[in-house]
Amino acid sequence: MSAVDSSKSVGSSGFEGREAMLGQAVALAIRTLKDAMPYQHEMNDALVKMHLNSVQFAKNKGLSQQYVAHDVETMRASLEWARDEIALSGNRELALAAMFEQAAPQYQLFLDLEVEPGRRRFTFPYSHVLAVARRIGQFDMSDEEVHDIWLKPRLLGYAAILGVTVDISAIDTDNKVTVTLV
Repeated sequence: MSAVDSSKSVGSSGFEGREAMLGQAVALAIRTLKDAMPYQHEMNDALVKMHLNSVQFAKNKGLSQQYVAHDVETMRASLEWARDEIALSGNRELALAAMFEQAAPQYQLFLDLEVEPGRRRFTFPYSHVLAVARRIGQFDMSDEEVHDIWLKPRLLGYAAILGVTVDISAIDTDNKVTVTLV
């Protein structure tokens, strides 16, 4: 390795040339976490609210199944790429990685994702916003309803494209959901 090459890897943050972007991201995180009105915001609030707004609209119009199908179809290209990688490697764990860890909309949604071989566990991401939004009449869905009409069928649709079978738990007493490869 040349001296130039080693200087890139030793002490490299990966943000060289993107320091302004990193600063903006940190400032946004601080601003989001400081925002406690009308409730304490979490880092995924915008994503959660977008999902809930769409899920509520679909529910109100009787289109929940079609909305899930649309979401699954939108994800098809990246899921098929992962499916092909699974077929080549035989590593079914890649299916869970594709569902939870490989793209920002997934890892930003599941803030406390626990990763174990053949299993992913996370806090149900919609509870915090749903609790506040139900009080002000913004949404009328329960956690269990969002789990049943959105989260579970969506993940099952992803798994089908990936060519794996998963078990998706109900929301447990710790407000956690567990997804396990079968």
